[in-house]
Amino acid sequence: MASRSPVIAPSILSADFARLGEEVRAIDEAGADWIHVDVMDGHFVPNLTIGAPVVKALRPITARPLDCHLMIEQPERYVGDFAAAGADIITVHVEACPHLHRNLQQIRALPHHGGDRVQAGVSLNPHTPITSMLTVLPLCDLVLVMSVNPGFGGQAFIPQVRDKIRALRAAIDAQGLTVRIQVDGGVDDRNVAELSQDGADTYVAGSGVFRNPRHEGYAAAIAAIRDRAQPAAASS
Repeated sequence: MASRSPVIAPSILSADFARLGEEVRAIDEAGADWIHVDVMDGHFVPNLTIGAPVVKALRPITARPLDCHLMIEQPERYVGDFAAAGADIITVHVEACPHLHRNLQQIRALPHHGGDRVQAGVSLNPHTPITSMLTVLPLCDLVLVMSVNPGFGGQAFIPQVRDKIRALRAAIDAQGLTVRIQVDGGVDDRNVAELSQDGADTYVAGSGVFRNPRHEGYAAAIAAIRDRAQPAAASS
């Protein structure tokens, strides 16, 4: 596997929603690479969060890529709204997309506020095998491996997904692609080195950044994750 610099994407699901703009500025200044936006509809997952209007409100606050994870049914109805609001990356769930190939083509064809195309991602729930999406890997910029059952922040990491990450990295490398592997759920500085060794290179951390009592401030939490991810990524 070629060396890739780790990307740290704090999830604003764990932020203080009463101060969301301030929180996004804070993690931007603290060294976040991307801002991860969890979108939930109360149907595909048992929680209801934010939509495209919030993404639009956040767009002027940060120049960091807005990484929108759509945990929703019928995402094809809404991806255009998120792109228009300023999303840079739009990830949909394989479980919610019976026409996944078409959905990824749709995302990649969306106009982007920066002039380039919107990046497309596919997410897999913990129980979903990678065989469900291997044929669409060439249309993916990233694959998001859920390491908790989606819907709520603060859950414990499911260690069995490490096998899935390793298999996915082997499949990506076998096809000669440069697809990122993102991991979301229970990620922090205590397990990120192992995830790097498995083949991941992009890390969503909610509680691991916003609510980590072992670090003073967001910058320290982000730096701890990056420091532990970097050696493993560089030695792969």
